[in-house]
Amino acid sequence: MHPRSVVTVGNFDGVHAGHRALVARARALADAHHARVVVLSFDPHPLTRLRPEAAPEPIGGFARRAALLRAAGADDVERLEPTPELLARTPEAFVNWIVERFAPIAWVEGPDFRFGKARAGDVRTLAALGQARPEHERFETHIVDPVEAILSDDTIVTASSSFARWLIAQGRMPDAARVLTRPHELVGTIEPGHRRGRTIGYPTANLRTDDLPPGDGVYAGVAEVLPAMPPADGWGHGRRLVAAVSVGTNPTFEGRRRTVEAFLLDVGGAGQNEAGWTPIDGLGEYGWAMRLELHAWVREQAKFPTVDRLLAQMDRDCARVRRLIERRNETAEATA
Repeated sequence: MHPRSVVTVGNFDGVHAGHRALVARARALADAHHARVVVLSFDPHPLTRLRPEAAPEPIGGFARRAALLRAAGADDVERLEPTPELLARTPEAFVNWIVERFAPIAWVEGPDFRFGKARAGDVRTLAALGQARPEHERFETHIVDPVEAILSDDTIVTASSSFARWLIAQGRMPDAARVLTRPHELVGTIEPGHRRGRTIGYPTANLRTDDLPPGDGVYAGVAEVLPAMPPADGWGHGRRLVAAVSVGTNPTFEGRRRTVEAFLLDVGGAGQNEAGWTPIDGLGEYGWAMRLELHAWVREQAKFPTVDRLLAQMDRDCARVRRLIERRNETAEATA
């Protein structure tokens, strides 16, 4: 016999404010009925199987998504792989499949939830199927209203993964944070680059990540560094450093591959040449882990006529990055 549960099904990409509201409602229902909260998250997005050309780029990977959902109140986060068999199930067959595995007493969704083959089922279908089951398998359907976020220009928007992706692509990191309820982050490991930064006094960490990078530009960020990649819920214990982050192709050096590079302001500052460069204390030269929070856009990428002009701009960038992070920290302390 499966333990009774409160379930919610979806993609949950980005774990934005609306997703958190679903989990919060599920948590309240589960606590009232001594049940578990089970989040069923499609990974990858079903469109990767149905219409690959239309599939959105994920905001973050499944492991980090699951960690965020557990932090929001889920007991279990199950990965739903969108296999042809699963996507071919009718709404009724899909509900049967969920009931057999998770024995829900309640099912929580947003008003736009669709399920089953060709997205034929909606929340009214779900409610009817839940009440039509034998009494010992019956479940209630709970609909949670969309959650609104207020952007920095006072525009009111509905929190959604697609809108969060758009904000990230535009480099609007403070607004993305309002929709996501936290700074957008890139998690990965440090890989070898061209080592140009060392030769000009700005050694950078080249981040290899599967998370969604923002639009090309320079950003103010905070990096958390650890010697090795922790479990997805194991962040929060590493060293935190202010970072000037470059996203793009390094146009001054005729680069072609899009990269994410972080200059860590408080270790090996500007002016350190390659001969004097050493890895960060406690970390290897490459392969260490970084979680990079992106807090603010600084400027667009630009091609500079000389390295000296580039260095002068990087000096200004770092000064501005420090001011932006200090201002953010002061605001956070004032509102805590």
